[in-house]
Amino acid sequence: MDATFAEFAASLTLKDIPDDVIGIMRRSFLDTVGVAAIGSTTEMAKIGVKVAPLIGGAGKTSARILINGTRVSATAAAMAGAMTIDSIDAHDGTSPCKGHAGSAVFPALLTLAETMPVDGPTFATLLTIGYEVSYRAGLAQHATCADYHTSGAWTAVGVGTAYARGLGLDATQIRHSAGIAEYHGPRSQMMRCIDHPTMLRDGVGWGAPSGVAAAYLAQAGFTGAPALTCEDAPEFWADLGSAWRISSDTHYKPYPCCRWAHPSIDAARDLMRDNGLHHKDIASVEIKTFYMATRLAGKTPATPDEFAYGIAFPVATMIVRGQIGVPELAKSTLQDPDILRISQNTQLIDDPHLTAISVGKRWAEVTIILCDGRRFEAAPRSPRGDTDMPLSDAEISKKFHLFADETLGKARANEIEDLAGRFDRLDQTGFARLNDLCLSAP
Repeated sequence: MDATFAEFAASLTLKDIPDDVIGIMRRSFLDTVGVAAIGSTTEMAKIGVKVAPLIGGAGKTSARILINGTRVSATAAAMAGAMTIDSIDAHDGTSPCKGHAGSAVFPALLTLAETMPVDGPTFATLLTIGYEVSYRAGLAQHATCADYHTSGAWTAVGVGTAYARGLGLDATQIRHSAGIAEYHGPRSQMMRCIDHPTMLRDGVGWGAPSGVAAAYLAQAGFTGAPALTCEDAPEFWADLGSAWRISSDTHYKPYPCCRWAHPSIDAARDLMRDNGLHHKDIASVEIKTFYMATRLAGKTPATPDEFAYGIAFPVATMIVRGQIGVPELAKSTLQDPDILRISQNTQLIDDPHLTAISVGKRWAEVTIILCDGRRFEAAPRSPRGDTDMPLSDAEISKKFHLFADETLGKARANEIEDLAGRFDRLDQTGFARLNDLCLSAP
């Protein structure tokens, strides 16, 4: 590569970033804040907020917790903010990495903006560094480690890199920060949370603060280089700065559940709509998909965490309700007898072909069987929201307001949408206003 990842991070400016990458960062800003807004109402987020002061109370680097306003240390704010976003599985992601960067990068960098003056161009540059380094570190980790690790494992590296740049550290110090973050970050196994869904989720609740703490340690002279995901897998870094994984890999979710369920949900939605079906006429559902997705097997979820990491129940929810929105996140949905009937009569089938092609994308094939024996089959498909079937700006906006308006109020949500859509051009005063809107309590 022309420059090391640390030199890239130390020297990148807004003018170096392509317009399409900035456009994605604007969409991700809006989308992430919307998810954080509804996430702030969850038990998982409330526990994170409760514990944050025990990890680090307000001090010299105090910052407010996302959509809460409580002042704690920067690392504790990053932890609680990441848990808030991760509590609703609806944030942006990267399909090749099977994970998410924004749920760690955003709360960490919004924390940074609390501790020093930051304008829009600076924040856009740091955000781009955080995403791009996270994506590439994730690809390297998945290629070199036997276990499938959570996003927290590799976003710690991206956060450590971007936060260090935000603190004004040089390339050598940034290199150490990334190494510290990688070493101390959570090497958590994602399939554990797939098989046993809990509030552990995607690991960003510890990935984000690991990156923040790493930057402060590097600033104080702590050493930790190299980050192996950045320096021992050159094939993932050779085109850094000339090609952008942000552009090719970022997806957005129309539904608040695991991405692996989305092609099945889309297929069920289309079969119901296109054939004028009613859920009372359905006897059973067959879902052929890739092997790892068949482990999302919970048919009778007892908690929102089990709902998030399932396929049968979310698909049944779409069949019965015709949507998976805020009302479907209510605990009462888990006891809906119509949804439970269809969920319990849904079969997940490990399909070798769909497993073979589910590399960088997720595939599923759905068949709905009626009580009279008729079968309605959908062709194999990948989910909406990927770069080949992107959500429109209007869909991103609708999703944001669906999640944000009730919690934040329409006026505040509208102002966030306006400012997030041009955040990279805001001066310090303008960005401070956007940051305040994102961090203050509802």
